[in-house]
Amino acid sequence: METFIAIVIIFGLLISIHELGHLILAKRAGILCREFAIGFGPKLFSVRKYETIYTVRLLPIGGFVRMAGEDPETIEIKPGQRIGLVFNQVGKVKQMIINNKSKHPEARMITVEEADLEKELFIKGSEGEEEVPEYFQVDERADFIVDEQAVQIAPYHRQFASKSIWDRVLAIFAGPFMNFVLAFILFVLYAMIGGIPTNEAKLGDLVQDRPAIEAGLHQGDRVLAVNDNPVNSWKELVTVIQKHPGDRLVFKVKRDGEILQVPVTPEKHKLGNGKVEGRIGAYASMRHSLVDSLKYGVSRTIQTTGLIFDGVGKIITGQIGINGLAGPVGIYSFTGQVAQQGGVIALMSFAAFLSINVGIFNLLPLPALDGGRLLFLLFEAVRGKPIDPQKESMLHLIGFAFLLLLMIVVTWNDIHKFFLG
Repeated sequence: METFIAIVIIFGLLISIHELGHLILAKRAGILCREFAIGFGPKLFSVRKYETIYTVRLLPIGGFVRMAGEDPETIEIKPGQRIGLVFNQVGKVKQMIINNKSKHPEARMITVEEADLEKELFIKGSEGEEEVPEYFQVDERADFIVDEQAVQIAPYHRQFASKSIWDRVLAIFAGPFMNFVLAFILFVLYAMIGGIPTNEAKLGDLVQDRPAIEAGLHQGDRVLAVNDNPVNSWKELVTVIQKHPGDRLVFKVKRDGEILQVPVTPEKHKLGNGKVEGRIGAYASMRHSLVDSLKYGVSRTIQTTGLIFDGVGKIITGQIGINGLAGPVGIYSFTGQVAQQGGVIALMSFAAFLSINVGIFNLLPLPALDGGRLLFLLFEAVRGKPIDPQKESMLHLIGFAFLLLLMIVVTWNDIHKFFLG
């Protein structure tokens, strides 16, 4: 249950921050954002604030920001259609009642003869067949009322396609970028709370029932020498311990101003390659500093990004097979292990790692991903005109089907690896 709660919180955070990036930059460009959704499938919860409906959906496997113009408008007004008009204080249409007209006695009923709700923003119509048609100006924030639900119209200047290529690139790139920002913040918090390992030959946390505590070493002991050989850094100390599994070592330590001689025998730890190294159950000492934490956040984000890109490159070149990928089941299993071994602090570092993964994955130049959409925008910039919307939609559909198939294969590998293997 704890693992499930942890995974819901982590993925909710990763998805929310990703979609928030899209939302902020899209709104900044003046794009009408109809919905901000966490998850897919049926709605569990929704609330409307200003122009946008914020929803939580049943399947927590992603999210989306529905921008006007990306999909065909679902509501149209056609000649001959009977609708009701409600006007604002300056005489412009603020609501168009599509059905349930009896619930809006204040609406003026007309038969539509002509309408343009994208550029000129008008409706031409008359109340009766013998009436002279009138032109009604429509407010650019007017709503359709369908089944008593308000759906705002999308004038062309509020649609995604109307914006400059640069504005559209920023709106798409902002999602993955926010995942890198989140990773940086989580790494900084991890360092501020848990501390940053120093390279001093000074003992930090000690593990119960392990050689360090059993030998009488204390947290904070400064190791000066091992077997009379000076030790100047944590790295040197670890190297000496690893090279002497099962051997008796004499630590010369400084504790509260006193110099002590403490014999320690590192336990034997078998590595995956069959080799054995020594361990005493001691961690490096930690320091807490805002400046150092910020530096740590930057360096860990860059380092992790490089490692993931290297892994992606090896997958593309075939050096790592598909079995090297982890899907939802694998991530769930890893989350449980991290939660058990390191608690909340370790989960923060793991969430940062996952956030960078989400950012990089979304930047891959595949249809249905942000990277694919950026690629289409690049083609548009080079060609001077956009790709045919129907062709682009078809490529996105094929890309989505490919990703769905990949998820099924990876999930099956996870199940075989963790439960059937």
